Amino acid sequence: MSLPGAARRVRAYGGQFLLLAVLTLVTALLITGVPRVADRLTGQGLTEYVAGQPVARRDLTYSTAPTAFPPSTRAAVTGHAAELAGIEEAMPAEVRDTIGERWYVAQSVPGRLRGPTLAPEKGLIDVHLRAGTGIKEAATLVDGRWPERPVAPARTVEVTLAETIAGTLGVKTGDRFVLLILDPDDNVLKSLPVQLVGVWRPNDPADGVWDTLPSMLKLSPPEGDGDPFVGVAYTADGGVDEAVATGWPVSFGWRYRIAPDRLEPGRLDALIAGVDGLDRARPTRIEMTLSQGVDIPLRRFADSLAAARTLLAVIAAGLLATLAGLTLLAARLAARRRRAEFHLIRARGGSTGAVLRRGLAESLLVLPAAAGIGWLLGGLLPGTGASWRWVVIAGLLATLLPPLAALAVGRRAGGRSDLGGRSPAVRLTVEVAVLGLAVLGAFLLRRRGLTAGSVDPLLVSVPVLLAIAAALLALRAYPWPLRLVSRVAARARGSVAFLGTARAGRAASTGPLVVVVLAVATAAFCGVVATGIETGRDTAAAQAVPGDLLVRGERFMPDTADELAGLPGVRAVAPLLTVPAERPYADRAGRPAPVTEMRVVLVDGERFAEVARQAGVPVTVPDLVRARTDGSTPLPALVSPAVAEELADAGLADSRGERPAWLDVQGNRLPVRTAATVDDFALAGEGVRRFVVLPWPALPADAPHQLAPTGFVLAGSGVDAAEVDRIARDGQRRYLRIGGVDAGDKARAPEVTTRAAVRADLGGTGVNGLLVFGFVLGAGGGAALGLLGLALAVLAGARSRGQVLSRLRTMGLSRRQWRGLLMVELTPLVLVSVLTGAVVGALLPLLLTPVLGLPAFTGGVDVRPGFEPGLVAGVTVLAMLALGFAITVEAVNNRRLRLGEVLRLGEES
Repeated sequence: MSLPGAARRVRAYGGQFLLLAVLTLVTALLITGVPRVADRLTGQGLTEYVAGQPVARRDLTYSTAPTAFPPSTRAAVTGHAAELAGIEEAMPAEVRDTIGERWYVAQSVPGRLRGPTLAPEKGLIDVHLRAGTGIKEAATLVDGRWPERPVAPARTVEVTLAETIAGTLGVKTGDRFVLLILDPDDNVLKSLPVQLVGVWRPNDPADGVWDTLPSMLKLSPPEGDGDPFVGVAYTADGGVDEAVATGWPVSFGWRYRIAPDRLEPGRLDALIAGVDGLDRARPTRIEMTLSQGVDIPLRRFADSLAAARTLLAVIAAGLLATLAGLTLLAARLAARRRRAEFHLIRARGGSTGAVLRRGLAESLLVLPAAAGIGWLLGGLLPGTGASWRWVVIAGLLATLLPPLAALAVGRRAGGRSDLGGRSPAVRLTVEVAVLGLAVLGAFLLRRRGLTAGSVDPLLVSVPVLLAIAAALLALRAYPWPLRLVSRVAARARGSVAFLGTARAGRAASTGPLVVVVLAVATAAFCGVVATGIETGRDTAAAQAVPGDLLVRGERFMPDTADELAGLPGVRAVAPLLTVPAERPYADRAGRPAPVTEMRVVLVDGERFAEVARQAGVPVTVPDLVRARTDGSTPLPALVSPAVAEELADAGLADSRGERPAWLDVQGNRLPVRTAATVDDFALAGEGVRRFVVLPWPALPADAPHQLAPTGFVLAGSGVDAAEVDRIARDGQRRYLRIGGVDAGDKARAPEVTTRAAVRADLGGTGVNGLLVFGFVLGAGGGAALGLLGLALAVLAGARSRGQVLSRLRTMGLSRRQWRGLLMVELTPLVLVSVLTGAVVGALLPLLLTPVLGLPAFTGGVDVRPGFEPGLVAGVTVLAMLALGFAITVEAVNNRRLRLGEVLRLGEES
């Protein structure tokens, strides 16, 4: 019982204690390292995700409406500038701690700029006067000086312009102008003399101080014919105060930018709640409005993070359960190898406490130190969040396992090895209990559900229980076909097949097989879920862009499609026409129908089907959308269920077209009949639930309004998106120039979206690194632990196999027959464990998908896990590798035991 004696025994059984120490170390490392790595990846992902958002999604902007102050008002700019700190102080602490840069702006309404140096061909120029913080620090003077307070004569306001604006206008330092407020008849209402005293260049055009509208760095183009260009001139605070004194309406703004490097995942929920409460936490001294989009990316990341943490918890539970099972198996195997020693202690009058103390003394020398080393190694990984309490609990349990296993072995002098020493009744009771718990847990999990992102004991225990239950059922089931095979082999020549199948049918050990199934199930679960997420992202990208590129704009010249088709790499082009909101008519005369607004989509079905085929996008184009019509007969329409119901209620859903609905599409009255109802269509748009899809009609040449496409979908690899954008802009510009449509406000520029960009954006949700880490950890760790469990399963039956092989070798069994016997005996064990684990891992996602929140990773598209061919190949490779590994372990063990000595010595070796 002395410490030196315990140390000698540890040294004598060094291999067994080394295995236990390694398992304990890996467990402590997993408990310590996984939370730390997950925390680092989460923080890194959050920072990168928020930093990649548009500025509108990162800014908190408070603003006032343009206000004309009384003429006696003085220092209005200075007074409002003091609110920059006051507003921030009123913010919730969680929001205030994340603020990085902040800016204050005072800006006048635009005035018409006139002066002798402005050439008439420059057109009309409107200019805002702007003062604020951070502008002088973010720019470098090219000429002149920075403005000061207004000077005589006539209180002239000093201004500066960006180099790009001054160059465009052809003005230079020293030029004088007058700024005017005009009425609709161009009569002067107010005037303000200004002088250009400096020209500057931004140090970094991407600096946040320039993210304001209108921009200070360039002239904004006219919104329509006869409208002016709009620019911004920077002046001192006194310059805006002079405008206020003149009666110029002035607005004020306070802008705060969220610093991505100050965000902490652990405070994300509190930050979102703080952003929601900003409207209630602001000064009431000034009437101001808040505009922000910060909560949108934060909520998306929070949803993705909650789902990722849930997924990681399931994976970690599988790995920890596997490690616990391996540790228990290693302790049992070590105790069985020392069974004679423990029996001798009890035979000499040793008590139960003596056996426990003996085993505990040996464990205390090795396993607590191994747990401590694992904790220290895990602490070296970057990140935070590892709790030492769980490491202490794991180390304590690992330390207690060897003495408890020794006590169990020392009490039992015999027993059937294939039943683990338990009676059939006890074994059956345990199996039924485990199976009942697994089924009950699965039922409760599906019935009760789970808040997406939450982690509870039921969620992490059900997969483990199901894997154990499946392993127990496999143990009960697989000996039966082997016994049938053994009967057939008994009638054949040779003894290898008969002996191998006979031993395989009764040599299975419960514990090792359960551990192998659990490990392989964890690895297969990771593979299936990862594949399902990738497939879901591909589906989401294909729904957003049902081709390789998608162009959307106002209206294009019809020949734009031919120009796009002529680009290098383009294989197919399909035009489409979208009317965002349209209400149908009850007849051609335009009598309103009791149907609310819906989206109308016209598409050339044949060309769209070709685009989808060339792009490899799984889009189904019904034949009715491919129909060729001239618009004189009712067009067959695909309608959403909500629209179909309203059309039916209005009596306009006649599929034969006797009473069609009428749609006004670009001035053309088109009759429409309901041909089919569909839940969604690729070009209808994400989240649109009210739509009508029509085939593109061939209108006669004398039709008053030819249809102009509003977009195109292209198929082609390596297509230059910049060239597509250039041709689209030109096609839109040419259409608007011919007067075919009243442009009104300035048309928005065409948008070119690639499917690859959408797919990459779905993969960059901020938690992708955490997902990859979890899947690699689960798949790699599960495969490695499965091989280790298989090795323990082989070693558990090594003694009995050694005795049989020794006798058979003495009776003339050749080395080749010996290897064949090993192959026949071990193959069923390997195949059953690996295949059972793979099937369980493939079926688990079907059970857990509703509670894992996986659509957070796919843009809202449902994830449908499936047994992919790649997984089948992976399971096959793993099974072959496991079989080779098992035979190698058995061969090495047999050489170490020297089978001849096993026969001479008898039972023990």
